[in-house]
Amino acid sequence: MEFFDFHHHKKDTQNGIYNLNFGETPPDIPYSVGIHPQDIDRNHVETQLEWMKNMISENCFAIGECGLDSLVQIDQKIQEDIFLQQIRISNEVKKPIIVHCVRKFYEVISFKKNAEQPMIIHGFNKKQRIADDLLSHNFYLSFGKAVLYHLSLQDILKNTPINKIFLETDNEDFKIEELYQKVSEIKDISLEQLKEQILENLHTIKNG
Repeated sequence: MEFFDFHHHKKDTQNGIYNLNFGETPPDIPYSVGIHPQDIDRNHVETQLEWMKNMISENCFAIGECGLDSLVQIDQKIQEDIFLQQIRISNEVKKPIIVHCVRKFYEVISFKKNAEQPMIIHGFNKKQRIADDLLSHNFYLSFGKAVLYHLSLQDILKNTPINKIFLETDNEDFKIEELYQKVSEIKDISLEQLKEQILENLHTIKNG
């Protein structure tokens, strides 16, 4: 059984979800499509959303990454409007949402009430309190490379229900197998059990 990479940027990775860049043609592998906060063009928002809708096909597993980012120059209200529109598209096409969030977790949580599909915070590496709040609102957490060396994040992952986690490489240069090995040790389960659980989680979010 292969190692599923929940969020990656490599077209040669067959077993995972490729993050489609704006303006790119979808590959022949599972992918997600969305308007990242940093890519929002306030003068051509409707064109961007139209492109996004046209890219949703059978191979499109999820909407995203999309969300809120306090570090980008785009006005917060515009970010929120585009995020909400993508949540509504997710509701229409019945696909889960991969969420990008930088220092805006409580704002993101406030949008959960609008979503009919599962929401997954990708690249989670914050504090236990934030993890608890997200989990209490039924978010999933996807963990990346930081788990290999952040002890506090390892503790958070240990405390996160295994049916609420995913594992990803994002745009980091390392093997997803390393992450699976570390998480299997942290969770004290076999690699096979972990791989099976991740696939079960995928099935759950795919079916709403």
